[in-house]
Amino acid sequence: MDNELWIILLPIILLPVFFAMGWFAARVDMKTVLKQAKSIPSGFYKSLDALVDRNSGRAARELAEVVDGRPQSYDLNLTLGKLYRQRGENDKAINIHRTMLDSPDTVGEKRARVLFELARNYQSAGLVDRAEQIFLGLQDGEMAHEARQHLLHIYQQDRDWEKAVETARLLSHDEQTYQFEIAQFYCELAQASLFKSNFDAARFHIGKALEANKKCTRANMILGDLEYRLGNFPAAVDAYAAIEQQNHAYLSMVGEKLYEAYAAQGKPEEGLDRLTGYMQTFPELDLIQVVYEKSLLLKGEKEAAQTAVELVRRRPDLNGVYRLLGLKLSDLNPAWKADADMMRSVIGRQLQRSVMYRCRNCHFKSQAFFWHCPACNKWQTFTPNKIEV
Repeated sequence: MDNELWIILLPIILLPVFFAMGWFAARVDMKTVLKQAKSIPSGFYKSLDALVDRNSGRAARELAEVVDGRPQSYDLNLTLGKLYRQRGENDKAINIHRTMLDSPDTVGEKRARVLFELARNYQSAGLVDRAEQIFLGLQDGEMAHEARQHLLHIYQQDRDWEKAVETARLLSHDEQTYQFEIAQFYCELAQASLFKSNFDAARFHIGKALEANKKCTRANMILGDLEYRLGNFPAAVDAYAAIEQQNHAYLSMVGEKLYEAYAAQGKPEEGLDRLTGYMQTFPELDLIQVVYEKSLLLKGEKEAAQTAVELVRRRPDLNGVYRLLGLKLSDLNPAWKADADMMRSVIGRQLQRSVMYRCRNCHFKSQAFFWHCPACNKWQTFTPNKIEV
């Protein structure tokens, strides 16, 4: 009976003890927090405040003062170097990170991180060879993935496509295979080989591009050019025509070449019919000028003009209206001709300003088409047909 009573009373008796222990622990934790808060220099908060205000210059100055008082602080020095690099002060960033490497405390993962940031400094400063050597040395550690991403950027910048292919394959994983980029790298190699009339190498690289990405329209464009150069005109037609199944929007980039491949076989009418069919099926294609010029050559001015007018009416836009006015000028009443010509000139000037190729990723605009966007470095993001922007 006494034992049972003690079992009941024991938790009640110990309750004040537990309460006191909890109160004491809370006091200790609070004191620790307050002590740590007081140990953080005010300059650190000033630096953060400057970053929030997007004043990187003041942020760098404030943080530099904090670092001067804490020369051994790994995180603060690392961050200050990155801030200098962001501001374009690469010499200061390089000096900070090189000094960190001389510290006996910078070992293991810390040393790898500092080396990575130092390589980025060199890359930002244009010292690409030094950056490459450091990134290559980091491929066996925890920084391997990040290092290879920067190596890939360097190899693309240097147009070293074979190294780019190798690096992209090392980077490949289930979530991102890099097959799309690898196909483009092989297309660059194929284009260079074709330019040098090295047809066997060009064909090999084209095959590799299509192996990496069977929907690579650029590979079939280069294949069509290769077959045309070799006089294999039916094969050239097949290569260009295959683009319809890959991505029909790119047909406008090979329309004239496709016609010439038919014409080289003595089948110009068949080539023209195919282009006209593409326009009827895909009105957004920029093929009206090619269709008009080839129709003019084969069928005469009246029928060529009628074909072009019908195609424009299917999908009227600024470009189509400009062409339509040009076709109709000769038929207009002389009293209206001068005004119509003036309207066409105004539309033409507007076309130059507002109709162009645009990157679908970063919206960079250009009158020239790029396979590799010069602004965001993405591949095959430019619209294959000029659009109103």
